[in-house]
Amino acid sequence: MEKVPMTAAGHVALTEELKRRQSEDRPAIIAAISEARSHGDLSENAEYHSAKEQQSHNEGRISELEDILSRAEVIDVSKLGGETVKFGATVQLADEDTDEEKTYQIVGDQEADVKQGKISISSPISRALIGKSVGDSVEVSAPGGSKSYEILEVKFI
Repeated sequence: MEKVPMTAAGHVALTEELKRRQSEDRPAIIAAISEARSHGDLSENAEYHSAKEQQSHNEGRISELEDILSRAEVIDVSKLGGETVKFGATVQLADEDTDEEKTYQIVGDQEADVKQGKISISSPISRALIGKSVGDSVEVSAPGGSKSYEILEVKFI
C-alpha cells in the first residue's frame, strides 16, 4: 500500500470529518430514511430516494477517509528544517512578471486548499519548487501558461 503524506493538522481535520460522518451524519440519514419509509409507496417517494442517495455519498466518503487515514504518513512539519523546499515547507514567492507576492504551504493531496494557501505536493507549482532554495527562480507550467517565480523565503512552521 502506498503511503499518503500529510501534515499533523491535515490528519486531525480528516479524523474529525470521519468522526462527524460516522457519529452525526450517519444517524441523521438513517432517521431520514426511516421517516421517508413511513410515508408509504417507496417507488415515487422523492424524500426516500434523496435520503438513500445521501447515505450512499456519506458511506462512500467514510470508506475513502478510512482508507486515506490507514495509509497516512503524518509528518511533523515543526521538526523539519533546512534551506531547501520540501514537503511541509511554507514558501513565499514573488511573481517575476507582476511582483505580486504569494505564500503557500506544501501539503498532502487530501488537505490541499488554495484559498487557505495550501497546495498539493503533486501540483505543478510544488513539483517545480521542491529542492529549490531562497533566491532561486522557478518556471511553472500551468494550464494558463508558463509563470516565473522567485523564492523569497522558506520556513517550516
